[in-house]
Amino acid sequence: MLNYDNFFLPVDNMESAIRYYSETLGLKVKFNFADIGMVAFSVGNEEPAIILKDTKKYIDTKPTIWFVVDDVLVEYNKLKTKGVKFLTEPFKIHTGMAVEFEDEFGNRLGITDYTKENDPRAEK
Repeated sequence: MLNYDNFFLPVDNMESAIRYYSETLGLKVKFNFADIGMVAFSVGNEEPAIILKDTKKYIDTKPTIWFVVDDVLVEYNKLKTKGVKFLTEPFKIHTGMAVEFEDEFGNRLGITDYTKENDPRAEK
């Protein structure tokens, strides 16, 4: 695990949640993909964001922490040999690949990489 990537939080009222995080907490919107059920907020100058996930679109969502790895597929296979049970197979996202799992205590975690060539964080 190289770094934190993002922190996902479920919300059941996206409009109210956007107001809370922007007006009450004073966070800036990093990206707004409300049409697909996600809005991200920057925290200071940190790269990791708080991403709100609409529970109407993501029914099984839980608070989730994602970590950055060099290569999701390599890490996925390594963790599987250590007994990690993943929720899905790795999947493509805008910046590369990702996959989620739960630890033995029910906490949801995920790994992601920045392997898409057009992402400035991608390894060259």
